[in-house]
Amino acid sequence: MATITAADVNKLRTITGAGMMDCKKALVEADGNFDLAIENLRKKGQKVAANRSDRESTEGAAIAVVNADKTSGVVITLNCETDFVGKNEGFVKLATDLANQALNYDTKEAFLASDFNGITVADKLIEQTGVIGEKIEIASFERLSGAFVGSYIHAGNKIAVLTALSANVEGAEEAARNVAMQAAAMNPIALDEAGVDASIIEKEIEIAKDQLRQEGKPEAMLDNIAKGKIQRFYKDNTLVNQDYIKDGSMSVASYIKSVDGGLTVTGFRRVALG
Repeated sequence: MATITAADVNKLRTITGAGMMDCKKALVEADGNFDLAIENLRKKGQKVAANRSDRESTEGAAIAVVNADKTSGVVITLNCETDFVGKNEGFVKLATDLANQALNYDTKEAFLASDFNGITVADKLIEQTGVIGEKIEIASFERLSGAFVGSYIHAGNKIAVLTALSANVEGAEEAARNVAMQAAAMNPIALDEAGVDASIIEKEIEIAKDQLRQEGKPEAMLDNIAKGKIQRFYKDNTLVNQDYIKDGSMSVASYIKSVDGGLTVTGFRRVALG
């Protein structure tokens, strides 16, 4: 039987991030074979992941990153079970590293299957579930491309946003960030009127009509008044029509045009924990 030294245990702990006693036990079981010990730890992680499959992972870190030429970005959430873990510096770094890797993939499935320091991202999540002792998963994965893409991560990594603009003009980076902050704060349901699902509008019209009936408005007037309420709904709930939070005298669309007359917002992606 191989002699397991404190240095061996510390080395395995450094490699895997697992606890000291777990590393010692894994090395004893593997008779000092590091590769086998790592495999044993991963197997334990997989077992923990299976046991925790019914646990909710609503805490974690939301991360948005963009590529070097600012034409594409990705926003993800790395979720865990407790706020304590979600705020951990190592956990946030892992989330950021994973987000940077996700930049190279178009789908969540391809990202999870990609190599991350010798193992797949999916296996890394299983490994870290064993190390941390909480269910860990990529809950959100969204991509966005455009002529210029900017990002914003809200304090505490609870919300992350990407925004795309129609051109890379002077001031585009600040403008994209400001619009991303708007989306983080106001949580619009769509970019503009065209992006709102027809079923939502039908429901809002019916609600408006019911309210008007209760107010005693004549049936013949309901359609026109309801249309006015729908315009208000668009103003409150679509990004470009919302009042700009930094200057309520203008809409988001007007703010963007103040940066450059031909500039528009072409898309956004917002993810949040919980």
